Amino acid sequence: MDKPRKRLVSGDRPTGFLHLGHYVGSIHNRLKLQDSYDCYFFVADLHMLTTKKTKEDIVESRTHIRQMLLDYLSCGIDPKKSHIYLQSALPAVWELNLIFEMMVTLNRLQGLPSIKEMAKNAKMDEESIPFGLVGYPVLQSADILLPKGDVVPVGKDNEAHIELCRDIARRFNQLYGDFFPSPQVLLSEVPTLIGTDGQGKMSKSAGNCIFLSDDAKTVEKKVKGMYTDPNRVHAHIPGNVTNNPVFIYHDIFNPNKAEVEQLKKRYSEGSVGDVEVKECLIHALNNFLDPIRARRSQFEEEKGYVEEVLYDGTLKMIEQTNETLKEIKSLMGLSGTWNKISRLARDRKEQHAEKFTM
Repeated sequence: MDKPRKRLVSGDRPTGFLHLGHYVGSIHNRLKLQDSYDCYFFVADLHMLTTKKTKEDIVESRTHIRQMLLDYLSCGIDPKKSHIYLQSALPAVWELNLIFEMMVTLNRLQGLPSIKEMAKNAKMDEESIPFGLVGYPVLQSADILLPKGDVVPVGKDNEAHIELCRDIARRFNQLYGDFFPSPQVLLSEVPTLIGTDGQGKMSKSAGNCIFLSDDAKTVEKKVKGMYTDPNRVHAHIPGNVTNNPVFIYHDIFNPNKAEVEQLKKRYSEGSVGDVEVKECLIHALNNFLDPIRARRSQFEEEKGYVEEVLYDGTLKMIEQTNETLKEIKSLMGLSGTWNKISRLARDRKEQHAEKFTM
């Protein structure tokens, strides 16, 4: 008998098009593992509410969801192999989040450095941080544990969140019986990708992204504007390869390793200019993105296909997670209270009905 496959859970907030940082940080791992794990990939639209709350933001996210799913499918995430679903459409997520909130202290949450970092990025001071942002990792725990996730691919900045998730699972199991697994972190080979400006990790808010959907001309323009070694003002001056964004991208996206090593050697010697190094990178990136663009174009032409994928995946997950939540409530004794009340009330109604029909 085949051994059950471990479950991998991961999600993305629907903020629009995905970029190369998303690819190396998570999508690459998902593609590699979707044949060996039971994969659950969700659109984290509830997490979006921590920083985007207006009705206009929520309505706009519908377009973002479509673009993000197009990127998923174009990269090769296969809905026949993986569960793809909408977080907010699962009532069980909302309920389990509330149950888990009772199993963690406020001090524990406030001690997570990522919460302060998220607040800073959203330009919030201590007085304006919403409860939902403090509880962000608790909702993440519900996302992970509801499908009983064994493995979670995250960046190093989210490792503490998975440790919290393990603490919550351990607490639940101690109180109500062994039910949840203890999820493990799966770090990407390249957890973060430096942006084209060389100032920090690639992010939309920083405007330093190369998107998976960028056309060839846009990629060319962005690469030509990339930062290299700031101390190298002429091509004949030996340059620094280490921590140089252009060479970081070469190492990741250029499959011609001999060419990369030769360019590094010449750059260090001062015998090649930035223009040639960037031209080689443009060629490598466009070769990498061409098949993704072709698949994206194909999926865009199939009207309603993206929505069908999300609809089918979400319906299956609603059914699956509702059953899981029933088990959770049964273990806790929550369902027993309502069942007893319902039974007594129905019995009384039936007795009264019999009196009036005699």
